[in-house]
Amino acid sequence: MWEFNFQHFISAFIVLFAIIDITGSLPILVDLQEKNKYYSSFKASFFSFLILLIFFFAGEGILQLFNVDVYSFAVAGSLVLFVIGCEMTFGIEIFKMDNPSGSSTMIPLIFPLLAGPGAFTALLSLKAEYSSFNIIAALLLNMLIVYIVLRKVNLIEKIIGKGGVYVLRKFFGIILLAIAVKLFMSNINHLLGN
Repeated sequence: MWEFNFQHFISAFIVLFAIIDITGSLPILVDLQEKNKYYSSFKASFFSFLILLIFFFAGEGILQLFNVDVYSFAVAGSLVLFVIGCEMTFGIEIFKMDNPSGSSTMIPLIFPLLAGPGAFTALLSLKAEYSSFNIIAALLLNMLIVYIVLRKVNLIEKIIGKGGVYVLRKFFGIILLAIAVKLFMSNINHLLGN
């Protein structure tokens, strides 16, 4: 459970990086700043990490209330990840961001952008594949990157440019599709008893 595996750590990191998609959120962050809706970089990254960590440990208990096992959730989660990967790769919108207005730090930044349904699904799907230590380490590194991007959003947008953000989004969309297929196959095989 607490054994470190570099390959699993990198895989978990890439899945979470693609789902959280902080680089893809750059236009939203710039828009918030232009509308004078300021946010706290530290609070956004810290509370996102805390929410995701709580769900990581309590998520299975929540599933048990509904009599659902982790492998079934991972199969369903892989389908959600697949759809998100399709959105990123093909530039289509399937999941509508229809959240209410309010605090810029809490909504839309922490939820649903950073700690949203996709990240919840990814965490429990990964839990069926990798050890907890690797996933938590990957989540922590992602939140560190989130913090840096939130602090330096204007600088990063200038360095990467709109084209760079576009390319990164497409690249991680394809990676996410491949990981979703892998998660689906390994967990469906487990459910079928192979």
